Amino acid sequence: MSRIIGFILVGLSGWGLASIFSDSSAKAILIWTAAGAVAGAIFAPFPARAFQRWLNREMARVPSSTFISGMVGVVAALVVSGLLSLPLSLLPGLAGKLAPVVAVLVLMYLGVVIMTTHSKTVAGIVDTRMLQDKRALPAQPAESPRALLDTSAIIDGRIADIGRAGFAPGILVIPKFVLEELQYIADSSDSLRRQRGRRGLEMLNKLQKEAAVPVEISDTDYKDADGVDSKLILMAKATGYPVITNDFGLNRVAELQGVRVLNINMLANAVKPLILPGEEVDLRVIQEGKEFGQGVGFLDDGTMVVIEDGRKYLNNKVNVVVTRVLQTAVGRMIFAQVRNGASRDRMPKP
Repeated sequence: MSRIIGFILVGLSGWGLASIFSDSSAKAILIWTAAGAVAGAIFAPFPARAFQRWLNREMARVPSSTFISGMVGVVAALVVSGLLSLPLSLLPGLAGKLAPVVAVLVLMYLGVVIMTTHSKTVAGIVDTRMLQDKRALPAQPAESPRALLDTSAIIDGRIADIGRAGFAPGILVIPKFVLEELQYIADSSDSLRRQRGRRGLEMLNKLQKEAAVPVEISDTDYKDADGVDSKLILMAKATGYPVITNDFGLNRVAELQGVRVLNINMLANAVKPLILPGEEVDLRVIQEGKEFGQGVGFLDDGTMVVIEDGRKYLNNKVNVVVTRVLQTAVGRMIFAQVRNGASRDRMPKP
């Protein structure tokens, strides 16, 4: 496509230069036009790719109000230059040919600069106009909120239960580059990674079939960004959508760049039942602890409980009393001790 555009544009430029600087003979115009078209077809892809990378990078950084103001400035400049083109073209000689082009370029530059400088004022006028229209018209349903879904959240699978319970933020947007990473993991030579990838694909299929969790696939991509995390952050900044993830690294980087993050692990920790020191809990001692004599058990929600002197009750169910509750970066940790030193299943070994 860039070769075709270059062929046409540079060919037209050659025709224009021939009409300005040459003797305007048919042969000269043909040579200039053909030379421009061939040059455009050969060299156009190189600046086109660089321009596309630059444009994607800059567009992700430009606020919506500034972009809209700039477009208003361009349209205003084109209208004014269109009105001036006829009188300027009547100037004698070369000035009559160059003046309309120069006027368009100068007016577009001034229009963009002036409008983007006062973008907040323009946005305020547009907002006021929209509020007036809303008062005049019947209330319309608001657009459903959207959130970007990360690969880790898809593989985790709990997002389906969250959506089924009605706590999903709205439409779940899955970018195409996330699907590609998921497919890459599912095709990995490592059995564990392959299993995780296939689980993610199954979970995605399950999400798409459940009407309670609407899923939208986005073709938006950022070719110049390295890695899925960078692309997700760029897309979140461009759209304003939050990112749903379980990735601790992505969570931190996104927060540093002002992107809202919905962390499923933090949600799970927030809704766990609150256990206070002094409460009694029945649980089975599953394994030994790190310290001598300790045992480890788990609550129904997966919270780890470290039991002092619980090693001798290994593989037995005991009644424990909570002594301490610690909130760590990875979750809640509970310390307890066996009540009355007796097992629910059988007495400890001597």
